[in-house]
Amino acid sequence: MNHMKNQTPFVYGIGNPLIDVIVPVSYEELKDLGLYKGTMNLIDVDKRLELSKYIKENKTPSFSCGGSCPNTIITLRAMGVDTALAGKVGNDEYGEIYKKNLKNLSVEDNLCISENPTGSSIILITPDSDRTMNTFLGANRDFCLSDINTETLKKADFFHFTGYMLDTKNQTEAIYKAIDTAKSSGARISFDIADQFAVGRNRDAFLDIIKSSCDIVFANKEEARIMFDNYDPELCCKSMGKLCETAIVKNGKKGSFISYRGEIFEIPVKGPSVPVDTTGAGDTYAAGFLYGLCKGYDVVDSGTIASILAGQIIKQVGAQFTEEKGKELKAMLESGSWRNQN
Repeated sequence: MNHMKNQTPFVYGIGNPLIDVIVPVSYEELKDLGLYKGTMNLIDVDKRLELSKYIKENKTPSFSCGGSCPNTIITLRAMGVDTALAGKVGNDEYGEIYKKNLKNLSVEDNLCISENPTGSSIILITPDSDRTMNTFLGANRDFCLSDINTETLKKADFFHFTGYMLDTKNQTEAIYKAIDTAKSSGARISFDIADQFAVGRNRDAFLDIIKSSCDIVFANKEEARIMFDNYDPELCCKSMGKLCETAIVKNGKKGSFISYRGEIFEIPVKGPSVPVDTTGAGDTYAAGFLYGLCKGYDVVDSGTIASILAGQIIKQVGAQFTEEKGKELKAMLESGSWRNQN
């Protein structure tokens, strides 16, 4: 595979840093808050204040650094790859917690500060382990051209971003500038579509950016179906493979397809067939794949590593590995024993 600029490969991500506020609730409480179990809601500032106030008065939440691109960047770092995260947070308690956690995770902090509140995902967990998610984008939507740390970005071997970054004009401008900066310094561009609804909103922009700028693109079968108007994930992978060097379509329990320079490979699923929690499976897959490329593996080996990590993350609640689990997986990857995983 490609030669890396750095002796230790470096991945730069721009994403939406969302603080995950995880709170156990009863079915009654959920109803009282006017929420439907298991839904994903985009909420406004008033609803966020109402939920935050309720939690502050009645609950002890746990916090973690969330967001699709941040999950990928944090997992890569846990596997031993140097990473930096750019994005925007507010000058508030949630922003401070996010930055502090990022530091503890050894991810280089390239976050900027906005006057709007930090983006958050308030995740209410009912006794049946179902998650009701309430996402407030806040400061994320303010990310703009001047927020890019070009000096750090120029050092990257890979620049990774997600479909969520094309939702506002200023974020889109920033991404195109970041791509130009990364490309001109020899980095490879990795794009995770990450959200089927984002495809609905921005399909033409996505197709344009994949064709003009991307080396590696990740999609799940739903996102791919909307992109290429086709229910067959393998055919979608072929179509996407015509637009970029490496196209990946994840097919849930059936594994994934990778198109590399027009050749299609099928990667089997690794791990349990009945997931505990699928949150972050796609973000973790992307981390595994980029890890493989950073270590000089070919696309099939990288896909296998991606599949193993995704298979591990769905065995637990939450989108990131615990420190212990991270160490165990990192050791497995480094020892080469991952080749024997079923």
